[in-house]
Amino acid sequence: MEAKLLFILVYQQTHPLQTMHGLHFGLSQPQTHSWMHRLLPVLRQALGALDMAPERDASRVATSALMLEGAPAGALDGTERRRQRPTDAAQQTAHYSGKKKAHTDKNVLLINEYTRKVVSLSPTVAGKTHAKKAADEAALVYPVNSPLDKDTGFQGYEPAGVLPQQPQKSPEARS
Repeated sequence: MEAKLLFILVYQQTHPLQTMHGLHFGLSQPQTHSWMHRLLPVLRQALGALDMAPERDASRVATSALMLEGAPAGALDGTERRRQRPTDAAQQTAHYSGKKKAHTDKNVLLINEYTRKVVSLSPTVAGKTHAKKAADEAALVYPVNSPLDKDTGFQGYEPAGVLPQQPQKSPEARS
């Protein structure tokens, strides 16, 4: 059981090619594919049963147990992960991320600052989509008067009812 848990958690964290992932665990690519499709639903069900699964419904974030645990303080960040290059030219353009110099998919994560748990995972968007636009489209609902840390990728993202905090460059760094 421990090996199966390690297998699926390593896959979820790193998203390696199935052939490479299989080599680490002594499996062929077809065996790796089969085990991934067996274990992913089990992992999702276990996270749901433990109330550890990120919220996918943006309207329920404000009342989520993960958000309110400790204190309702959040941090917003965008993540990109590589994907296979699309064959369609329009999709290639949409998924090409100038930041990563690769074809990617993007999600916005909301993290509870006190527990360091992922509270919400936005819908997946094309890698070219700006983080602020992805956050706007996710339409997250935050607890009233909760602090929200965000990086410079969310410049101008000011949801109603939150206390946004964004790092500023120090005067020494500017000169």
